[in-house]
Amino acid sequence: MSYLPADHDERDGVIETLRARFEAHPHRHAGISWDDVAVRLTEHPETLRALRGMEETGGEPDVVGYDAKADAFLFYDCAAETPAGRRSLCLDEEALRSRRRNPPQGSAVGQAASMGVELMGETEYRHLQSLGEFDLKTSSWLATPADVRALGGALFGDRRFGRVFVYHNGADSYYGARGWRGVLRV
Repeated sequence: MSYLPADHDERDGVIETLRARFEAHPHRHAGISWDDVAVRLTEHPETLRALRGMEETGGEPDVVGYDAKADAFLFYDCAAETPAGRRSLCLDEEALRSRRRNPPQGSAVGQAASMGVELMGETEYRHLQSLGEFDLKTSSWLATPADVRALGGALFGDRRFGRVFVYHNGADSYYGARGWRGVLRV
């Protein structure tokens, strides 16, 4: 699947979708101006490919902050549940190769890389959860520290009982209700 907007009208459509979401959820990006975001998107049109991919797979990307150190706006997947187009995947390619019986169709890390985004980490996931209630029925794979991954483990998060939980599982596991959330720095 190509996530590259094909023409000017399609690029404008992606930007208009992002603008409407930005305006509908001002609590996610207090102090950030849409005009500044729009200028950045215009200066970096290659990022529209990733944003379109996030949108097409059900992520509902939105601006959630500005990283002054990196001089970048942060887009997170803000869909209420883990994106429907990104579920039933193991964590990474190593886990996919190790799955001998009933392998999934792919991996979260591989799919994120193909879209040009990063897997959300634990800190980013907790920040997202501070902006609303996400993953009440689903869960999301998280970028996993190397020491945990070296032991065959992987992290995922969800919200249950009014609390945010970060758990562990084997990296080669996969579930119909577990997907992944992405981060894009623009």
